[in-house]
Amino acid sequence: MSTFELSGFDLHAFVTATLAEDLGEGWPGGGHDVTSESVIPADARFSGVMDSRDAIVVCGLPIAAAFFRALDADMEIEILHEEGAEVPAGTDLMRLSGNARAMLTAERSALNTAQHLSGVATMTRDYVRAMGETRAVLLDTRKTIPGLRHLEKYATRTGGAQNHRLGLWDAAMIKDNHVLVAGGVGEAVRRARDAGVARIICEVDSIEQITPALEAGANHLLLDNMTPPELRACVELVAGRVPCEASGGVRLDTIGAIAATGVDYVSVGRLTQSAPAADIGLDFTPL
Repeated sequence: MSTFELSGFDLHAFVTATLAEDLGEGWPGGGHDVTSESVIPADARFSGVMDSRDAIVVCGLPIAAAFFRALDADMEIEILHEEGAEVPAGTDLMRLSGNARAMLTAERSALNTAQHLSGVATMTRDYVRAMGETRAVLLDTRKTIPGLRHLEKYATRTGGAQNHRLGLWDAAMIKDNHVLVAGGVGEAVRRARDAGVARIICEVDSIEQITPALEAGANHLLLDNMTPPELRACVELVAGRVPCEASGGVRLDTIGAIAATGVDYVSVGRLTQSAPAADIGLDFTPL
């Protein structure tokens, strides 16, 4: 299996820092797995099977494997399903064979990663399906756990969403507080345009703000916390001049009606903010 690569993400640094946190490096007496070292012989070997107890969208298995290989470079690992695969409860995801201490030390970090990312990907797939046969595209947001943005946005892509802004640098996002300081929607957009910003997203919370935003140069509108009738009216007024995005309070039971209003995008913060961890376990057998 090829090495996992993700633009902007340093897998080695992530694995090293995560294991160091779990091992307590820097703490008095830290830096080792006291349980495994005291209970498991240094030359003991295990085989193991990682499996899902839930029906999930698989995500994060190559990253989980990297934790085991960081502690046992010769560990034999077989990843049984591709990223993005939908599997039923009871499915084996990965088989391992190698040093028992290494497996036990890496186990929690590997499982935490696979559980979280598979949970995000699974929730994302549910939201994509709930949008039905509409033209709208599901977007994630910047509501990510600090330090995990690249991984969480990878998980939403794996689940079928499209990434919104990766950070503060790749587009201007003019929101209510920017408008408040600038003195109006049109003035805020003009300032971004005059600064040479190519991609200007402007949040509007009423239909009256649309015309000044467009006249000033906004090239993407975020329609914030609007009802489906309000969204339809905004889409009709914009008439395809720029993409329209519905955002705010979107739930699994409401996204279908929101997507059906004709908006181009629906953004959902809870994909990364509130996804429950998938129930994934790892069982070992001494060799």
